[in-house]
Amino acid sequence: MKPELESIVKTLTKAFKAKSSEFRGDVTVDIAPEMIVDACKMMNDELGFTQLSTMTAIDNGPDETPRFNVLYYFNSMLHNLRLGFLVPVSGEAPTLPTVSGIFRNANWRERELWDMFGIKFEGHPDMRRIFMPTDWDGHPLRKDYSLGYEEPQFTFNYKEIDKRKTYAKE
Repeated sequence: MKPELESIVKTLTKAFKAKSSEFRGDVTVDIAPEMIVDACKMMNDELGFTQLSTMTAIDNGPDETPRFNVLYYFNSMLHNLRLGFLVPVSGEAPTLPTVSGIFRNANWRERELWDMFGIKFEGHPDMRRIFMPTDWDGHPLRKDYSLGYEEPQFTFNYKEIDKRKTYAKE
């Protein structure tokens, strides 16, 4: 880890009682959902990370806790640094506070996460679908979303689906 990034990570872990991890050069700080707005303000206002470059979600499956992880990646153009936040989200109606007031492009990224994963962002100025038609039922990137013809096979339902599969004879 770069020394400049190391001091920033220490600041964040101390301020938000978080833990950090590094994998293949990507540094991520685990942030509690209720702290995401304050952490984003600190990133933008104090630490010089003025660009929210990525915002996406990971669906761990309906039987896992947390069900979702929302991943935010920030860039500091001034210091040539990149840092991520990993935010766990659970519940029947997963919800996070919006950060669109801090990073303007979060408006569209949060709408995408609502449309594809069903994660709502409280306080968002225009929470509506961005890809799917407005009358669409469901959220297509969820692991429990039915494809309409065959249920997707994942680790939580592997054996059940495997029993129903037909295999070609050699």
